Amino acid sequence: MTEQLPVFVYGTLRPGGSNYAWALRGRTACEEPARMRGLALYEGPGYPYAVAPAEGEVHGELVLPAPARYAEVLRVLDRLEGYAPGAPDNLYERVTAEAVRPDGSTVRAWVYLAAAPLADKLRAAGTMIAGGDWADRVR
Repeated sequence: MTEQLPVFVYGTLRPGGSNYAWALRGRTACEEPARMRGLALYEGPGYPYAVAPAEGEVHGELVLPAPARYAEVLRVLDRLEGYAPGAPDNLYERVTAEAVRPDGSTVRAWVYLAAAPLADKLRAAGTMIAGGDWADRVR
């Protein structure tokens, strides 16, 4: 079983985002604003990509799936993000990183980052989202 860490979401999975209702609503124990340092955020086709390492930070939410729904939620998120452990053609990689809560405390969390081949392309020719907040971009 995968360690039951919160998941840091920064795009369409944030509350109010286009994938939140069907993927997360009613399946979480708690949600709170957070940010992750050492990342850059790039525009994608209707959703963003976080890239590491980078100078900057990304804003999002820490979402803790309800314990009884944890495995189900992680499977749904992995499928949505095009991630399979060890697969060479992943769109995203699910990794752990430190998230910063509003009070300044940190917590380890899962985050989906652009896989290396895509991250290289984004660094070379992608459009970075200034300020690292997808919600600001779509308002």
